[in-house]
Amino acid sequence: MSIREFAAHLGISERMISKWEAGGENIKPRPVNQAALDTCLSRSDPDTQARFSFLTKDSLVPSAEAADQPPMIGQGKVRHPNDASLMVKVEGNVFLSGPSNQPEFVPAFYIDVYPVTNAQYARLLAATGREAPERWQEGKYPDGLDDHPVVFVTWRDANAYAEWAGKVLPSSQQWEKAARGTRGTVYPWGDQPTPAKCNVRENGVGATTPVDCYQTGISPYGVYDLCGNVWEWCSTESKHGRRELKGGSWTTPFERCTPSTFNDAAETMCDDDTGFRCVAPPETFE
Repeated sequence: MSIREFAAHLGISERMISKWEAGGENIKPRPVNQAALDTCLSRSDPDTQARFSFLTKDSLVPSAEAADQPPMIGQGKVRHPNDASLMVKVEGNVFLSGPSNQPEFVPAFYIDVYPVTNAQYARLLAATGREAPERWQEGKYPDGLDDHPVVFVTWRDANAYAEWAGKVLPSSQQWEKAARGTRGTVYPWGDQPTPAKCNVRENGVGATTPVDCYQTGISPYGVYDLCGNVWEWCSTESKHGRRELKGGSWTTPFERCTPSTFNDAAETMCDDDTGFRCVAPPETFE
């Protein structure tokens, strides 16, 4: 990539890239910029990683300390008794909602750490005989995509899974709070616009990625893929027969993937960039 392309890929300035080149092994990027580099390197092949390490004299290659995530504000993860999905508790308190950061109180709830995967959705089909999503062959999802989010699901499909699992789809406010925390950060990881932390159009992946791929893009509660990968259905009805969607997707420009962004669609809509996750009340685990 050129300096301009690499800067855009990481979400930083061209001047910063030039500064890194001039500084060589003495450069120590800020944690947010190092995290963007870490994500970019983690998606590269071994030859690219080795070449990058050699050219920078290991100065920009993450150490074990740099790879550590900041402390999460959510409690420890638990498994749901029905579908065995990992969930984390979001405490009941006020958070800053929407583009205008309006204070809103949301009671406590548990949310899936990851979007519902193909492997999880397949268990619904096996138990209920429900029709498989588009592009599944003989009721089986494509090989190698077991840990990718299920797509080509309508809101009704997503709601059927939630009911089968003894859970519900999140409201748009529950979803946004899980993404932004209580301090109203623009993105799950903070305020720095860093496309490399998520699966969005600018990164050129061109498809969904495994739900645990973007470890530096997790929210303050430790929840993955709340920016990019797939749009996620919410329970909130925007108009009759239409429901809100959150988070953007691999087909979406990064600027449209902020958790506060509004989007909606007809309940019958399904596409290759739309999935979902579920929430559960606290009493499920008490």
